[in-house]
Amino acid sequence: MNWFYTIVEFFVTGGPFMYPILIVFAVGAAIAVERYVTLTRVTLKNRSAWGKIQPVLMKGSFDHARRMTSADASTISQLLSMGLARQGAVRRREDIEIAMEESMMEIIPQLEKRTPYVALASSIATLLGLLGTIMGLISAFTAVANANPAEKADLLSGSISVAMNTTAFGLMVAIPLLITSSVLTAKTGQIIDSLEMASVKALNVISAKARRPVEA
Repeated sequence: MNWFYTIVEFFVTGGPFMYPILIVFAVGAAIAVERYVTLTRVTLKNRSAWGKIQPVLMKGSFDHARRMTSADASTISQLLSMGLARQGAVRRREDIEIAMEESMMEIIPQLEKRTPYVALASSIATLLGLLGTIMGLISAFTAVANANPAEKADLLSGSISVAMNTTAFGLMVAIPLLITSSVLTAKTGQIIDSLEMASVKALNVISAKARRPVEA
């Protein structure tokens, strides 16, 4: 249990700025977990939906595909649903492509929301750590100015050591949050790339089948 008491002592001696850094970490971690779980679910649902819809599209059964996308809540189904709805009314590739791009403009903000807050929390934690250290150093030098000359060296070294705890804690919070932010951004990018790939494949199939339509 010595490590536990060491952590507690490190936190307590860090000063009042340790608490806002801890709050920033809690908020950033909560957002990161929520985003990771959400994006993972989106990825799995999209993969499952595309595995079912793609063979239907390849057969040219667009009416069946429209029913499938309407009944499914995945983002890839939302994207394809817009294109297939337009395909039922017009057969120009440009119109279908515009409909899918419009759907992408609605989907992307939903995928990216709150993710930037994780990086923001990382930056805030770093700045709070530096601010805590600066405030601690100011207090330390103020106290040393009025101290006994024989005690100044020991008092100053101890005060600086305590003040640096906030910078250390700020960095311990900021680094994992920054890494997590990069992971979430990459995961979001992979989902967007998969949606764009699916839309291009669907457009190619629709364009090809439009020349020789197959009854659903």
